[in-house]
Amino acid sequence: MKNLLKSEELGLFGLCIFLFSRLPLSWWWFVGLLFLPDIGMLGYLISRKVGAFTYNFFHHRLLASVIAVIAIANGNIYWQLTAIVLFAHISFDRIWGYGLKYNDSFNNTHLGNIGKS
Repeated sequence: MKNLLKSEELGLFGLCIFLFSRLPLSWWWFVGLLFLPDIGMLGYLISRKVGAFTYNFFHHRLLASVIAVIAIANGNIYWQLTAIVLFAHISFDRIWGYGLKYNDSFNNTHLGNIGKS
């Protein structure tokens, strides 16, 4: 099952690369912004609960979906870029086992524990 889930995320990441290639932007935009959603980890400087909330906010596909709808509705390439980067980043993280966080620990995710046991 784990490999099936990873292959699904890999497929979505590949789709994001394809969709980005259709935008009239230089590739440095994609590479440069790919890890920007990790800004949500800054919440952990306040507390585990705030950190889990902010991390999950920037790593939730509902946010990416809402932004994608806005992007499609108005045709703005920067909204499109934002949606693509969010979907790509979320998939990239989940390929490596970084899922949505529980409040008790950064390592406790919906995909299981990450890091050293």
